[in-house]
Amino acid sequence: MYIYHNIENDTVLNTEQMYARQRIIEQLKVRFSTYGYREISTAIFEKYNLYATMSGTVNHREMIKTIDNTGQVLVLRPDVTIPLTKELAASKQTIMEDLRYFYVLDVFRQTNATKEYKQRTQAGIEYFGNPSVEADAEIIALAAHTLQDLNVGTFTIELGHADFFKQIAIEANLSNDMLQECKRLIQGKNIPEMERLLDKVAINDDMKQVIGALPFLYGSLTDVFAKTDVLPLSKSLRQTLADIEAIYNVLESYGVANHIVIDLSLINHMDYYSDIIFQGFIERIGQTVLMGGRYDSLASHFSAEFPAIGFAFDVDLLLAGSRLRQELVEQPLDFVLQYDKAVERRAITLAQKLRNKRFRVITYVKNKNDKHIPQSNATITLTENLITLMADEATTTYPNESVLLEKLLQLRRNRH
Repeated sequence: MYIYHNIENDTVLNTEQMYARQRIIEQLKVRFSTYGYREISTAIFEKYNLYATMSGTVNHREMIKTIDNTGQVLVLRPDVTIPLTKELAASKQTIMEDLRYFYVLDVFRQTNATKEYKQRTQAGIEYFGNPSVEADAEIIALAAHTLQDLNVGTFTIELGHADFFKQIAIEANLSNDMLQECKRLIQGKNIPEMERLLDKVAINDDMKQVIGALPFLYGSLTDVFAKTDVLPLSKSLRQTLADIEAIYNVLESYGVANHIVIDLSLINHMDYYSDIIFQGFIERIGQTVLMGGRYDSLASHFSAEFPAIGFAFDVDLLLAGSRLRQELVEQPLDFVLQYDKAVERRAITLAQKLRNKRFRVITYVKNKNDKHIPQSNATITLTENLITLMADEATTTYPNESVLLEKLLQLRRNRH
């Protein structure tokens, strides 16, 4: 039996669960392709210096390090966006065309608390060269359509803006210590502590009002904007709100705005995000399954200048939360084909024809190993003079294999 070991959860997926996992990955790839994205890959090992020289990205202590035979420190791939951007910047200082890529790759981290290794599969997209509102909306709509494809039930995509809090911090002239403390309290929605902190900090009353309101700026676009209307926001902050509204209006055209929640307190730990940011949640999973945003300034770390936006799904969490997993795990074989030894060649030929049409089929010689025959939707029995199909407690006889195959294909077309 083929198994897959998930390092983080120390679990083993059996064959049926692996089948569900592969189906989810296939659906992800198909949906990404329908939006014009092409699959790419990055190296599993990267130079440690690539991340060590960049602050506000992957926590250096979470990286899994090794040393090659020249003494150079390497890390197992902790991220896909940074090495991909570096690769593009090496050949293009600017991008004058739209470049759309997707990937399904493993990333590796080590948690500070438990020191355990995490191997997670990420499925993501990266869109380079287009800084428009329409590109932002396309990315978010693609994420929403992907979640619809995977039948995850109710899902929510929280939409914020990296510059909203950054601009507030600049206008309030917050020290770095105060900035980090505000981030911690806002992310934790710790209202009492936030109020005590604002009572002590030496900033003007208008900025105290704005910062104190951040944890409450969550909900529908209409509700959030009604709250911001009465706040003493600067012209720059008002423009950020206008950018969010413009994206939301395009998302209405995509038909996914009902899944969008505005969260102006949304703060991402990756400091390279410069504009719109978002994260997604699904039923039955209490963790973020989707994270993304615009990172127009990231290429500048590699002496290039081009806009970019992207997101990544956590495939393992999608597998845990998708209804597709349960449907596929419980799905029996399409057919068990039992045959007399005298017609073995005919039986195997029929089985191959069914498999070529994407039916799941196993074969057994009739009256042998009966106790090992697994559950299936239907049983085909082939003898020298007879072909029968038993399904739904009814038995039907067919004159030959070709008629049977055509009937099965017709039944499948009718179901779909």
